[in-house]
Amino acid sequence: MNLKSLHIILYVSNQEQSTKFYTELLQKQPILNVPGMTEYQLNKFTKLGLMPEDGIAKIIQNMPHPNLANGIPKCELYLFVNDVEKTFQKSLKLGAKAINLPQQRD
Repeated sequence: MNLKSLHIILYVSNQEQSTKFYTELLQKQPILNVPGMTEYQLNKFTKLGLMPEDGIAKIIQNMPHPNLANGIPKCELYLFVNDVEKTFQKSLKLGAKAINLPQQRD
């Protein structure tokens, strides 16, 4: 496989609210922000996308609507940062819910 780029798309219940959250948390402006998709260029090869649940539900018609799993973890997103505690506290202030305290993972 010759991987040229990686796109990670999170299905969100509120695109506008999620865009505000990630813009503040990542300290980056989206490279795309239109109804139905927000994208952030995380590095040269990786983009993070935010797609409304209703938008992806139209594409995956043979599967349950993503909002049926609200409150159930559907992915893990790891951000490698210089100051873990500062970033963790900032995410909480922006509205994130802590599911675990920051700690070394193996």
